[in-house]
Amino acid sequence: MLLTELGVALKRVGAKILECRDQGGTNGKWEGTQFKAAADLIADESMRSELKRISTIAIVSEEDVASQSESRPEEYWLIDPIDGTASFVHGFSGFVCQAALIRRGVVEMAGVYAPALDKLYLAERGGGATVNGTPLGVREPLSECLTLVDNYPEARGLAAEVMHALPCATYLESGSIGLKICLVAEGAADLFVKDVTVRDWDVAPPHLILAEAGGFLSVAAGIPFEYRGCYEKTGVIAASTRELLERARAVIQKRGASV
Repeated sequence: MLLTELGVALKRVGAKILECRDQGGTNGKWEGTQFKAAADLIADESMRSELKRISTIAIVSEEDVASQSESRPEEYWLIDPIDGTASFVHGFSGFVCQAALIRRGVVEMAGVYAPALDKLYLAERGGGATVNGTPLGVREPLSECLTLVDNYPEARGLAAEVMHALPCATYLESGSIGLKICLVAEGAADLFVKDVTVRDWDVAPPHLILAEAGGFLSVAAGIPFEYRGCYEKTGVIAASTRELLERARAVIQKRGASV
């Protein structure tokens, strides 16, 4: 079964990433707003090798600009070898390796693996989502005790505004975009918001996991997150319910109108 093989592949890539960290492979450099560690390329090579072992499907990678044509293959793996590189470099556990199988613009299969946490999230369209083999499901949020997740020690910027406006009673710190969305999928958090540029490989794998767990995701403006054309989108909202997504979108819209 391809989904099972994907899980095995991601765990092997995760082991390689941990090996790189143990051997001091956390050096790198900033490229614009993205920090690129030496381990990114090692993880990319490892993931390509693992995916080619289980299928002949084309691969589009964050680390391979040449593969990122707006004329996308009809079917391809979209991979992010290390999502949350800053967490990886600074010794935190909130980084993942992830992949999504996309067919004609629709995410059909996905895996997200957090090697330092040993948490493997898997999903297949119409087949549900799991973490370490246990079925996932978002929680029904209680308005008086919402939990928001973001990647700083305390909420700041848009996250702080949303946390105050909804309001949210609890804040959860986590690293990569993929992991934060998965935390909503498993019911550890209710909401994640970001108004910066995000890329398809950041979002596609956890998007399917969240959707199969019963949650909702959009770009910051509230419109669907589509895997066509340009790989960059403006912001993302991941929520346990559609009503909560709309409430967060309203805060973002009001914020935009006031600046």
